Amino acid sequence: MAMWPFTRKEHWAEDAKSLEALAEFFAAANGTASKIAASPAVALQCPPVFRAVAVRSEVLGALPLHLHRRLDHGGKERADHPLADLLAQRPNGWTSAPLFLMEMERDSLLNDAGAFALANRVGGGRIHELVRLTPGTVTVETDPGGEPRYLVSRKGGGQRAYGWTDVLHIPNVGNLCPVKAAREAIGLYRAMEGHAGRIFSNGGRPSGVLKAKGSLKEATIKRLKESWNRAHAGDASGGTAILEDGIDFQALASTSVDLQFHELRGFQVVEIARALGVPPTLLFDFGRATWGNAEQMAQAFLTFTLLPRLKLWCGAISRLLSAEEQKTLVPEFVVDGLVQADIAARFAAYSSAVSSRILNPNEIRAMENRPPYAGGERFENPNTTSGAPAAQQEVAA
Repeated sequence: MAMWPFTRKEHWAEDAKSLEALAEFFAAANGTASKIAASPAVALQCPPVFRAVAVRSEVLGALPLHLHRRLDHGGKERADHPLADLLAQRPNGWTSAPLFLMEMERDSLLNDAGAFALANRVGGGRIHELVRLTPGTVTVETDPGGEPRYLVSRKGGGQRAYGWTDVLHIPNVGNLCPVKAAREAIGLYRAMEGHAGRIFSNGGRPSGVLKAKGSLKEATIKRLKESWNRAHAGDASGGTAILEDGIDFQALASTSVDLQFHELRGFQVVEIARALGVPPTLLFDFGRATWGNAEQMAQAFLTFTLLPRLKLWCGAISRLLSAEEQKTLVPEFVVDGLVQADIAARFAAYSSAVSSRILNPNEIRAMENRPPYAGGERFENPNTTSGAPAAQQEVAA
């Protein structure tokens, strides 16, 4: 009888469906007030949306992810567990851990159902690899008690069912992805972007009127208009105009609405950033950024956008563990790199932590990726401790 690892591709091979293949369906289903399609694939063509999705997925993917074991005295250590290596290094043979996290988070931002990965188990139930599944190939069903079951489309047709312990599912609360929630803002942004394109295709100037001193026949008016557009519209704009006798050109002045057009486009960038939970400064919109609030906005992104997602991820990963393993094993993202202040503020905080005996020097050196030194494990206040050596020799880690 064939073992599961050797038949894995037959069972979970993905259907030809993809985000691009579903774009037309979403465009028809997700109409906007601006009458501009805002499907996930189309939305990514908007620079603010692309940047916001990239920030959220790439920042999360860059964070180290470890599986820790709780210790009896309250501490923790890196767990010796098959899932630990998959999360920290390579979920499968062809995907690195950062890329896996980025693709999964991106799937979750673009699809209402969230992101999916199959936990391929071998003998004894040990997880051998995690394989990302295209969202369009996965259907989620729940029984009357709310327990989910996942139906994965096969390449040759049909579906295979998996239990919730065999699928890593990163859901969206309310089954509404951020990009779909922002479709009205995205549609309006695309409408204004198209309007700007049409303006600049006509020379980037307001339209005007051709004035005749006398009355003109309809055929003459049509001929003049076609001749003018052919000679001065689009790529030909900006050239020297030659008018017929008795014809004057009067340019139309910009209105207050025209003058506010750029402000409206800027507001849509903020609106999209708001819907996706990203500070405008991270979308390179520094209109209201100052030296004092830029750092606070970055901290707000970590606290109110990223940390809830990390908690959601950790909960989803824990489902792959047995009930007994969940008592001692806990997945955890390391966010120290995101909260690192500038060097002056950081070293001032270190000094205060050592003086207060909260951290010892070697712990701080480890945070700065430096080797420990002899005696650096002691908790002492250097401002009050006497008899300390004048200099400490660093030793290899």
